Amino acid sequence: MKIQILDEAQADLREGAQFYEQQNAGMGTYFLDTLISDIESLILYTGVHIKLNGYHRLLSKTFPYAVCYQTNEDIIKIYAILDCRRNPIRTIEELKQRRT
Repeated sequence: MKIQILDEAQADLREGAQFYEQQNAGMGTYFLDTLISDIESLILYTGVHIKLNGYHRLLSKTFPYAVCYQTNEDIIKIYAILDCRRNPIRTIEELKQRRT
């Protein structure tokens, strides 16, 4: 299986890393390392996560972020990496916009 992180999800990662880097030097790098590790775990655990609004949702083990993805036989597409502290209605609307 291959993992494809779509442009919007890459922007989510950058935004999260910038936020945490502003909180404490080096924390942005730790955020990226952690989320990439969570995403790579999908190679083993894809499809086992709860499905909401048409996407599987992997919750990060360290940060309050959700990785929203869809999968088929040979590719895992990451559509969004969203802060779980946001208003849930905003999250649902954002996911609707990203659907392809």
